[in-house]
Amino acid sequence: MDSKAMFNLSYGLFVLTAALDGKDNGCIINTAGQVTSSPNRISITVNKDNYTDAMIKKSGKFNISILSEEANFDIFRRFGFHSGRDTDKFENYTACRRSENGLYYVTEGTNAYISASVEQAVDLGTHTMYIAAVDDMEVLSEVPSATYAYYHAHIKPKPEETAPAGKTVWRCAICGYVYEGEELPEDFICPLCKHPASDFEKVVQ
Repeated sequence: MDSKAMFNLSYGLFVLTAALDGKDNGCIINTAGQVTSSPNRISITVNKDNYTDAMIKKSGKFNISILSEEANFDIFRRFGFHSGRDTDKFENYTACRRSENGLYYVTEGTNAYISASVEQAVDLGTHTMYIAAVDDMEVLSEVPSATYAYYHAHIKPKPEETAPAGKTVWRCAICGYVYEGEELPEDFICPLCKHPASDFEKVVQ
């Protein structure tokens, strides 16, 4: 079975934001879509290891900022390469505003945001799917949305940009995370996107 066939599914990329007890947080997700138009509902799916998932479970609300083709890798690095449990992802970050629900949405490299309130949570084992009512939304630009294919072709760093000279590294084909070492453990799980060792590429400089 060729797991890379999944890469041919066409879907977007989003910054999912939430807040709890005065703390703001966000993470990158690639699963969001409209479920019904009347009433207007969307669904998102979040890895349970993400701190944002715990915040949404308790607060019952979230925003998604739809990433556009103007997004750069810094957005993915800020919201995808650290855990909100020990990092303030909005520290010294000015490319954001608060929507009516009090949550941040991202204003750079995005073309719209949607605010939503959770109506139902579905336990999917490693992930949680949230079905939510749309409370507010706004178009921010006319730049096309960044698809997963566009991210791989134009945003994610190329192998030669992530391998230190004279080093052997393994780069996650999904998010770009780099593991340094001659061998990658068979049971290694990417700490960022949670994909297995089979989704890593060996890079030698």
